[in-house]
Amino acid sequence: MLKVLYGLKNFEGKSKFKTWLYSITYNECITQYRKERRKRRLMDALSLDPLEEASEEKAPKPEEKGGLDRWLVHVNPIDREILVLRFVAELEFQEIADIMHMGLSATKMRYKRALDKLREKFAGIAET
Repeated sequence: MLKVLYGLKNFEGKSKFKTWLYSITYNECITQYRKERRKRRLMDALSLDPLEEASEEKAPKPEEKGGLDRWLVHVNPIDREILVLRFVAELEFQEIADIMHMGLSATKMRYKRALDKLREKFAGIAET
């Protein structure tokens, strides 16, 4: 929230306020995710507890869970973000392109290819 307040003076109005806010939120989430991932790697490297390692092996994989995560695991992270911003946040393609720092046509193409990949995967599962 402080980043938004401090950055408000830098908002130039070249895009919608909602897009600007999503961009800040998205970038902050990515930063936090990377920090947590580094912390987890460090803890995993320092942890030599065999009981802890055994319990992690029994944890359900994302593919075994139900819902959206089950399908999104089959696309790369950038495409996953585009799909989430489109379906969950219900943003327009131009807003997604601005948030992801990509061109509009590249955003639309990645969206289409990600959907095609999911359709192929779903068709293969539905046939079995």
